[in-house]
Amino acid sequence: MEAKVVWHKRLTFTGSADTGFQLPLGTMPEVGGDNDGFQPMELIAIGLAGCTAMDVMSIMLKKRQVVTAFEVQVHAKRAPEHPKVFTQATIEYIFSGHAIDEAAVVRSIELSTIRYCPAQAMFNKVFPIELVYSIYEDQEGGGRKLIKSGIYSPSAALETPG
Repeated sequence: MEAKVVWHKRLTFTGSADTGFQLPLGTMPEVGGDNDGFQPMELIAIGLAGCTAMDVMSIMLKKRQVVTAFEVQVHAKRAPEHPKVFTQATIEYIFSGHAIDEAAVVRSIELSTIRYCPAQAMFNKVFPIELVYSIYEDQEGGGRKLIKSGIYSPSAALETPG
């Protein structure tokens, strides 16, 4: 994989990689930027969310789950002093649909965590990551009702026989 950033002015850059897509990078005015693009640490959190989201949704589709909406949020804490690294994160998986099977959700998260997501595998080596999920049932009229929420623990899954 190749990636690069090209400087434009002050602290404004354009990032690109092998796919050819481009995205703006910038930072806040108080540190010399123009607030005109993603901050690099935001992209790292988005990369983590996207990596696991693609795994989980791919698995859920293979399991023929009726998912109508899916979102992954990363809530990351950072050190107060420079280099202000991530010190902890919670990955929150939010599913909406019809009769979504909790076991399918848990297995999809498990496979992403222990087998498929390189971002999660890498970050698990440097800071703790908590994995939580919520499953909503779509209601007539456009609403949704929380059916189940939980915490996935890779260590507990590894200790469970079968």
